[in-house]
Amino acid sequence: MSILLVRHGETLLNASRTVQPADTPLSARGRAQASALAKRLAGADIAAIVSSDLPRARQTAEAIAQACGLSIVLEPLLQERNFGDLRGRPYDTLGFDLTTLVEAPPGGESEAIFRERVARAFARVTALQGGIDGDFAVVTHGLVIGAMLEGHALLSAAQSMPERLANTSLTSLSATPPHRVALLNCTAHL
Repeated sequence: MSILLVRHGETLLNASRTVQPADTPLSARGRAQASALAKRLAGADIAAIVSSDLPRARQTAEAIAQACGLSIVLEPLLQERNFGDLRGRPYDTLGFDLTTLVEAPPGGESEAIFRERVARAFARVTALQGGIDGDFAVVTHGLVIGAMLEGHALLSAAQSMPERLANTSLTSLSATPPHRVALLNCTAHL
């Protein structure tokens, strides 16, 4: 049994390198990516799906759920980091690397608060996973997956954290501690 971490499909805003508001939906390309991933996972042993409740993740999870004949549990703890008033701004107008921002932007959450929330999300995922017989798909966001990998998973000596997790990438962890990473940032379905 595995925990399958899935990044949502592409949106127009992440394609244009814009900090995404919470209500950002998938683009046509993102829906196609989600469909391709759903076809890949249709034959897998997925027993349950949990997803961020933000539209881009939920829409990706819906494609997987339909292909696998499952329902979705929505979990707000799996939401992307809240960048507050920076949402809607192009990355190149910020004057800094958003992923290195430690303090909370106005109306947003700090790196420490975000990582604490991701720790609670991972605890929730592992608690839910313990009650199912099969793989557990977790559909969420790039920074959330990165924080889960950095804080709660064990990469092999041959693996290194990707600079960026691809849209609809699939990462597989063992269901039990130390949550070894078997597959990392895989987009073979695309």
